[in-house]
Amino acid sequence: MKTVRTLSRLLLLIVLAAATAVTSSLPAAATEAAPLSITLEGYEYPYPVSTLPLVIEGEELRMAYMDVLPKGGGNGKSVMLLHGKNFFGAYWKETIAILSENGYRVIVPDQIGFGRSSKPNIHYSFHLLAATTKRLLESLGVKEVTVVGHSMGGMLATRFALMYPEVATRLVLENPIGLEEYRGIVPYVAIDEQYRAELNSSPEKIRAYHKSYFVTWLPEYGEYAEVAIRQTGSGEYPRLAMASALTYEMIYEQPVCHEFPGIRARTLLVIGQADRTVVGKSRVKKELLSTVGQYPELGRRTAALIPGSRLVELANVGHIPHLESKYKFNETLLNFLREE
Repeated sequence: MKTVRTLSRLLLLIVLAAATAVTSSLPAAATEAAPLSITLEGYEYPYPVSTLPLVIEGEELRMAYMDVLPKGGGNGKSVMLLHGKNFFGAYWKETIAILSENGYRVIVPDQIGFGRSSKPNIHYSFHLLAATTKRLLESLGVKEVTVVGHSMGGMLATRFALMYPEVATRLVLENPIGLEEYRGIVPYVAIDEQYRAELNSSPEKIRAYHKSYFVTWLPEYGEYAEVAIRQTGSGEYPRLAMASALTYEMIYEQPVCHEFPGIRARTLLVIGQADRTVVGKSRVKKELLSTVGQYPELGRRTAALIPGSRLVELANVGHIPHLESKYKFNETLLNFLREE
């Protein structure tokens, strides 16, 4: 296994070198904006970013995070926000501000492989990400927390709540992916093929994918698509592409939907009713497309599986309620946090 991993990393180094040479030879007009580091140096986060050193599979890594203290005296409670696959902690900026203003300490990690955190070629798993997130909380002295997970972050939040029920006292799932078993509806694709697809991503494809998250597109939503586009211009982009391929495999191979009945945390589901997200949707057979990614049905089914959970359905809202319906989302979140 180690030999295969070593050969894989050598191949990645060769690709990195080739990509750097190609990027440096492109004329200025070939790029739409200045390239951006794969760890987002030069991109301003809404709050100061710290890092937690980690050693995983023998590699020295760093996990980036924001730790935003409450304004005023605070209420002694903490909320942790977990990002989706095509995002990073900064897209929670308005939710962070609302929570902080209402007395909550807010912890917002960039998971390993995302945002300002390291992008290693390792075996990614939700168990691993949950364990490193637990280590982050321990380093901050946080013993109990409400875990809020969006999209992929919802799968991670579920795994975290299952692994650490004494820590995750409340759970909020915002349009989580993984509410259905993808392995039965999406054909398998090898990591190398997914990696090539990541490398071949174009600005047009990235923008179109991000627009599919929303019912009503606003220019302000385009910020995160442009970040992704700028990162493709980095000489290190192949490393990010490989991390993205590996985390796709994690999502595909490690479902959590069968374990919802085991959740013990008080749970809220916030589901944008217009969402039709399916990971790997482009490979789903046409005759199945109308039956998959049906979030109204998936939300109700999931709420029935999680003991004592509550479901809030947001009409005419897509995959990211905390951006597209931010006032309703934040109001719903605060009301849930205040419940006794």
